[in-house]
Amino acid sequence: MTAPSSTPASGPATLPGSADRSGDAPLLDVRGVRKAFGDHVVLDGVDLAVDAHRCVVLIGASGSGKSTLLRTVDLLEEVDDGVILLEGDDITDPRRDADADRARMGMVFQSFNLFPHMRVLDNVTLASRLVHRVPRRAAQERAREMLERVGLADRAGAFPDELSGGQQQRVAIARSLVHSPRLLLLDEVTSALDPELVGEVLDLLGELKAEGMTMVVATHEMGFARHVADEVCFLHAGRVHERGTPEQVLGSPRQPRTQEFLRRITGAGRA
Repeated sequence: MTAPSSTPASGPATLPGSADRSGDAPLLDVRGVRKAFGDHVVLDGVDLAVDAHRCVVLIGASGSGKSTLLRTVDLLEEVDDGVILLEGDDITDPRRDADADRARMGMVFQSFNLFPHMRVLDNVTLASRLVHRVPRRAAQERAREMLERVGLADRAGAFPDELSGGQQQRVAIARSLVHSPRLLLLDEVTSALDPELVGEVLDLLGELKAEGMTMVVATHEMGFARHVADEVCFLHAGRVHERGTPEQVLGSPRQPRTQEFLRRITGAGRA
């Protein structure tokens, strides 16, 4: 797999959801977030700031809290303590409209979550039509634009089982882009793919980064982190143990737990 080429962090933003913001505040600001399931603490006071047009990659072993952190940002899990600010708004405030806040973000999961009985175009337009009440013709027009963006305009009439795993994941990404999200959250989006299909999805994420999309990506693909991330955060036991540029964290990690994790990843051939 050839890693996407590195791109400037402040490149031109061409995606509808990537317009410049005024001021210097981060687009996403996670402050002291704690989340436990029973007696098991999954997030233990996590801080994470992500500026617009930046890509932050979360690395760490399974169970380190990466997926739960993304789910709390997307309001799929309620935080026990701390706040999450999106464009300055405290989206953890229970008085807010969670659906409206969630609509400002796109979330892509490990599994594709496509309805097998529905064609690609219908999968991409479903939320627009049923949740956001977008007229069918407008929803389809926008969906076709996003399918073209991910290189699948010619597969709009196909069923999911007629696509490769990489194509299905690109459909899922197109679905997340339909509403012009300000922030794209991606949770191990290549983990369910055959090795030969990983590159096409990572290349797409590299292109989105180059176009100005703000992303938080949980991944074990160190090549992607090294070439595309602006910042790498290593999570262990629900805490951010080390963060910095890819060159620093992946090339010269300071913390022993980071060093141990990267040795295991290298041994598994994911570096």
